[in-house]
Amino acid sequence: MVDIWSGEGSMEALVQKASDIVRSNPHIIVSQGAAFGAMRRAGVKLPIVFTMSANPVVAGYVDSFARPGGNATGITLFDLEPFGKRMDLLRELQPGIKRVAIIANPGHPGEALERRVAETVSARSGMQTRYLPVRTHDELERAFLDIASAKDDAIAALADAYTMSAAGRIAAFCQRQRIPAVSGWALFAERGNVMTYGPVIDDCYRRLASFVDRIHRGAKPADLPIEFPTKLELVINQKAAGDIGLTVPRSLLSRADEVIR
Repeated sequence: MVDIWSGEGSMEALVQKASDIVRSNPHIIVSQGAAFGAMRRAGVKLPIVFTMSANPVVAGYVDSFARPGGNATGITLFDLEPFGKRMDLLRELQPGIKRVAIIANPGHPGEALERRVAETVSARSGMQTRYLPVRTHDELERAFLDIASAKDDAIAALADAYTMSAAGRIAAFCQRQRIPAVSGWALFAERGNVMTYGPVIDDCYRRLASFVDRIHRGAKPADLPIEFPTKLELVINQKAAGDIGLTVPRSLLSRADEVIR
């Protein structure tokens, strides 16, 4: 039997519900993103299987990827290889790009590592980057004013719960400025941005079942290595590109796993 609990977008609500979750006597808790943080804050000691966008080692959630320790393990969407690839794809999409605004949540564990990769690849390709931290809608609006004033050529949004929640706002701004934006989850393109390259989220969730099965059979979360995405996808929103006057090169369209028209 599976019981589904939700904080309806509130970390505080999840923390408050943690004691109820424990009292329901589950064998294993499966959590997503912020829900895992709520379970930790509530001191839950039951086995937890998670998926999260953060780097769980940097966050202090686990001892290491190979041997997590404690009562939790799972899949992290945090994988540095795609971050550099996104910048290369952005340059392939629009070869004339010179200035890229990197927007990211500075509170997202591992964000500095992600940004460093994006900056290194951009510099190698002759692109300049500017970092704009955003955690709230007010900060995002100020970042938009900064990007418009600086006349940046594109936006690279580092994927986490906040930037994905703001994907529609980012898309609307990019349409007004007629510049492309790239990020890591398909949702970003589905909400009107030009391109994403990163993990297949549904596949990651399906793979959590193997962790649940092993723990149910007696394995300890502390001994199950944390896994990374095994399937990556390139999603291109051709309509969004056309709306800002871009023609997506055939070389990109032919490699895309999904094209939104």
